[in-house]
Amino acid sequence: MNLKILVITPIEHLKDTFELMKTFDYIYRPYISKSELINILKNDKSINALFTNPNKQGFILDEEVFRDSNISTINTASTGTNHIDKIYCGENNIKIYSLTKDYELINQLSSTSELAFGLMISLLRKIHSSFDSVKKYEWDYEKYIGRQIKDLNLGVIGYGRLGKMMANYGQIFGMKVFIHDPYQTIENKDIFQVGLEELLEKSDVISLHVHVLDETRNMVNEDFITKMKTNSFLINTSRGELVDELEIIKYLKNGKLAGYGTDVIANEFDDIKKSKLIELSNDEKYNILITPHIGGMTYEGQNKAFHYAMNKFINLNY
Repeated sequence: MNLKILVITPIEHLKDTFELMKTFDYIYRPYISKSELINILKNDKSINALFTNPNKQGFILDEEVFRDSNISTINTASTGTNHIDKIYCGENNIKIYSLTKDYELINQLSSTSELAFGLMISLLRKIHSSFDSVKKYEWDYEKYIGRQIKDLNLGVIGYGRLGKMMANYGQIFGMKVFIHDPYQTIENKDIFQVGLEELLEKSDVISLHVHVLDETRNMVNEDFITKMKTNSFLINTSRGELVDELEIIKYLKNGKLAGYGTDVIANEFDDIKKSKLIELSNDEKYNILITPHIGGMTYEGQNKAFHYAMNKFINLNY
């Protein structure tokens, strides 16, 4: 297959990947809008492959994009694929290549779990909001009395690659760690494998590390939150679809939740100005920290992931 690749994610900051891209027949449009993408695919039928990443895309690759195109291959430099309509692609013979099962590579990528731990520390110590006050030339600690990590329990839901890293970070900082993952048998005797309800009842901080499946979509709902400890914290560096954000908002407002740190929102492929969660975060009395899906966005992590993904085109280009 002779590939002509439309690259719709920024890679110029990744020297090796950018140079590798130049060995292919390509068009580089890293900041393309959905309407521009539809138009270019409609008018240039020689383009048959896309190279993408969800963090910068800002829209779903769906029927609207593909219906008048010759795209046969999507290569995403990510483990997640919620930025792609996989059902439509499957029904229309569009192959999707991701990093989901490239375990040798992804076991080297700790960036997302590092961010999860960073979000936790910032929420517990109110680092972000206390700095905002200093920028206003305020110098008063009283509003920013936090929690001591060593005396807290960490609950990790999902004990895959990133969940294991998060659990390890918690242990290193002296936390008692509880794990819930019905698909894993945990041999580490220093952590406690428990049912979901027990984890919710005992954890001061809960960190989500699961994929979006039918059984996990909106898993953080009213029932989930009401079973959590009062004044506990929730961290989400997985996917926005895992949580019911309206319930998060409700329980932040009534004080059940002491803080929410997230790298993802439910409508990040839509207009984020519609986000009620971002709107609430502007009120300084709520301990909310939102980052723009930067979990995997480190130079070290991107260099490894994007270069590995781009190399997949070599085997396809024949």
